[in-house]
Amino acid sequence: MPTSLNCPRCGELTVWENNIYRPFCSERCKLIDFGAWANEEYTLPTQDAPQADGSEE
Repeated sequence: MPTSLNCPRCGELTVWENNIYRPFCSERCKLIDFGAWANEEYTLPTQDAPQADGSEE
């Protein structure tokens, strides 16, 4: 039985085996996702480093 999963872009059910666009269902979804990365629409959560207060004793 082939492994099925939902496309991370559109949510459509697709198969993993013999899918050249995996984990996406199609080239269209793959390119849309790539474009989102290129436009910096995705970010990783970060924690800002503490800033020095500038006062020296």
